[in-house]
Amino acid sequence: MVGMNRQRYYRSFWRTIEKQNRSALVITLVNNLRAMMPRLGTRKIYHILETSLQSLHVGRDKLFSILKANGMLIKPKRNYRITTNSHHRFRKHKNLIGNIVPEHPEQAWVSDITYIGGRDRNCYLALIIDAYSKKIMGYDVSNSLATEGSIRALNMAIKQRIYKESLIHHFDRGLQYCSMEYQKILKKKNIRPSMTESYDPYANAITERVNGILKQEFLLEEYHVNTQTMKLLVEDAIAIYNTKRPHWSCYMKTPEQMHKQKSVKIRTYKNKYSCRASPTTIS
Repeated sequence: MVGMNRQRYYRSFWRTIEKQNRSALVITLVNNLRAMMPRLGTRKIYHILETSLQSLHVGRDKLFSILKANGMLIKPKRNYRITTNSHHRFRKHKNLIGNIVPEHPEQAWVSDITYIGGRDRNCYLALIIDAYSKKIMGYDVSNSLATEGSIRALNMAIKQRIYKESLIHHFDRGLQYCSMEYQKILKKKNIRPSMTESYDPYANAITERVNGILKQEFLLEEYHVNTQTMKLLVEDAIAIYNTKRPHWSCYMKTPEQMHKQKSVKIRTYKNKYSCRASPTTIS
């Protein structure tokens, strides 16, 4: 009556049921992973779940299709708020990493301060990141942009050093990094200061990328909680970021894995609209 024999009809019916069941299993796996990393991208999800997905005969393109059909693809958010005060009396340093692509851990650190917890709250996160491994070496959460927060992040990073080679510490023109207290610590630890000399957004691309990961993938921008609770949320997010989340520039190694070796050459790119002549690392 419908122009299809019984065998073909039932084969099509059971195939549809099988696809639905497989999609349900994939969604469960993804939801379990996103319970820990809420806005993790599909490519990184595939890398982490590759073994489980292969047992279900689901490749990367099929994973994209399943997540798209269920409205689970991540749409990037773009937010920007100025936290840098570059109008101050302190000395401004030369850019020492402008033409350098890091070749090993603790060759160069980059740092930044960003707001978290929503635009209507004064809650700030100071970060120090290893430019090679993308590991967050030091951090601090406070309710002001005072220099003390950046100093606490720096001291934490120094305590976590495992290599004793020459180190460059790169930062923007912010008052916190140029202050006498901050510079005194760098001098005492024989860490060379370096500073951005242009307003190119790619000049400090690593910190901007990590800021985006913490605020968008770990939703730190959406928690409206007090500072003490935010400190606990940040601590948990950074622990997961350092040990669980793979990075494209690190060939899908986690920052912790990348920091414990020196042989892998990181991926870089150069944006054609950037005023910088040298490549910039990405995540």
